[in-house]
Amino acid sequence: MLTRRVFLGAAGANLLLAGDYPSRSARVELLWKSPDGHPNALEATNEGLWVGEQVTDMAYLLDWKSGKVIRRVQTESSNTSGIAFGAGFLWLGSNGAASRRPARPTDSATGQVHKVSATTGDTVARYQVPGGGGVHGLVWAGDSLWVTTLKLGRLTRVDIRFKEISHIPITLDRAHGLAWDGESIWCMFSNDYLIQRLDPQNGDVREVVQLKKGIDPDPHGMTMHNGVLYYSDSGFVRGGGDHAGKHAGYICRVHLG
Repeated sequence: MLTRRVFLGAAGANLLLAGDYPSRSARVELLWKSPDGHPNALEATNEGLWVGEQVTDMAYLLDWKSGKVIRRVQTESSNTSGIAFGAGFLWLGSNGAASRRPARPTDSATGQVHKVSATTGDTVARYQVPGGGGVHGLVWAGDSLWVTTLKLGRLTRVDIRFKEISHIPITLDRAHGLAWDGESIWCMFSNDYLIQRLDPQNGDVREVVQLKKGIDPDPHGMTMHNGVLYYSDSGFVRGGGDHAGKHAGYICRVHLG
């Protein structure tokens, strides 16, 4: 494993040195396109891979080997960005009103997290994102849920009743998919094509994984299964436009160097 310097960039600002972290390269393997073509949320379970679709707001459970649909659940989420499975429920990031389909009375005006039946899609509860603003990623870790609370610039951990337990800072913009390996939380930063493995106690960066911008699929949803990272390309760029790239809609597996 190599160690290299990682620099953080911001528009109109000088590059800032973030520090020396163990760093891995990545080789991305295309698996299959999602059923509806706009996968913006992934969550690994032993039964299969849950995929949240950004336009239809459908949740699909896919077979790990073939990508075939095991279960399909229509949800009341809107502009879905982030999905988790825990305590017997699906948790979906409802990132504001939908823009690519007809409006529904159940659409969210602001960022919410929906607690949903994994069999019927019925909404059990709705929670406002801590601090307000949008949400891009969720992951269930042990007995609690981690949420990308973008307005606060942190990852926030809540219990099953959505009471805040703790939070950690993040150092880059546009935190997206989250994954959990039992000891660390992995966070995808879409603008930077960068994944950080973070200490869940204080947010310290334990290592980074660099994807290849302009070559690898555009990163959005993310999860981990049996120690392997997976991510999805929703087909949208920041601001909601189509990027029309050849990888749009694909779910991918990451091979770490």
